[in-house]
Amino acid sequence: MKNKGIFTSESVTEGHPDKICDQVSDAILDACLEQDKGARVACECFAGKGFILVGGEITTTAVVNYDEVVRNTIEDIGYDKPGLGFNADEIAVNIMINKQSPDIALGTNDEVNGAGDQGIMFGYACNETDELMPLPISLAHKLTRKLAEQRKNGNLHWARPDGKAQVSVVYENGKPSYVDTILISTQHDEGVTNEKIKEDLLEFVITPIFGNIQSTKTKILINPTGRFVTGGPVADTGLTGRKIIVDSYGGYSRHGGGAWSGKDPTKVDRSASYMARYLAKNIVAAELADRCEIQLAYAIGVSEPVSIYIDTFGTGVVAEDTITKHIRDMFDLTPSGIIKYLKLREQKYSKLAAYGHVGRVDIETEWEKLKSVDTFKKLLG
Repeated sequence: MKNKGIFTSESVTEGHPDKICDQVSDAILDACLEQDKGARVACECFAGKGFILVGGEITTTAVVNYDEVVRNTIEDIGYDKPGLGFNADEIAVNIMINKQSPDIALGTNDEVNGAGDQGIMFGYACNETDELMPLPISLAHKLTRKLAEQRKNGNLHWARPDGKAQVSVVYENGKPSYVDTILISTQHDEGVTNEKIKEDLLEFVITPIFGNIQSTKTKILINPTGRFVTGGPVADTGLTGRKIIVDSYGGYSRHGGGAWSGKDPTKVDRSASYMARYLAKNIVAAELADRCEIQLAYAIGVSEPVSIYIDTFGTGVVAEDTITKHIRDMFDLTPSGIIKYLKLREQKYSKLAAYGHVGRVDIETEWEKLKSVDTFKKLLG
């Protein structure tokens, strides 16, 4: 029997309130790691009309002007116009940062090499796109990145930083068939007409990605409420870590629940999630499976994962327990092993805090490289 359904994923622009907070948290992490590779950072942000609050625990020898980092990040995003309730020069920046608990440090220092917390992390890959990501989230990210790009280069001179996109893909027998719906909502200046918004988004955002999709059965929805003038933290408060599904696989894969932004690499929420993506991607690239999801689980202060679970959803050509044993034999999955293998102390994180941490082709990351394809291909015999 033919199996048919629609799967939808969303992405948000860098000017979305939650994404502002993610980028600020990671910009502070970057500033600390630039001076102190061993910095311990757990940084959270809360943004609203006229303010941003930065809190968390940071233990570092780095001397960082947090206020300057916050304002520069917000300005780079595009909140640089006065009078709109949120801009880099006029907001109140409140810094409330403490040092990390010494109890946690006891189990995670370099001598002990334990995980920074207990938790479960997932990584995923599939052969639906060149970057081995699910098609809906891949297309949604392309739309929001193009929306921000065209805003910044002036083609969408009426656009403001906040925006969202959503793509619904029809699947038949587990494979993408066609795009059912494209949805874009973008903040805009007062006075611009809906007709102008739709015309420009079709020309500068949708057509460059999808071609002449208007001639197909795909439905296109643009600012369906008809008005989106008030946006950003003026319209909605923002929080670090509230867009974890946008950051990962658009809901197509499971998620352990831990946010990634604002955390240094000793936090396995971040490092183990990246490693799980690396392993899953290399498994799919080696053609051991069409789809692969990997779960890693850790206990605080314990170096090795307490469990590794692999699911190839019936698409694998090698037994999952064979792949699991191979991973345990071939890869160091301790926090320090992952940090070293993926070069996580050298990575710049703030640019990953919008448009996805995985599946990126515009930013070089170790976890997107296919360095272990040959290793996995050996399992084919």
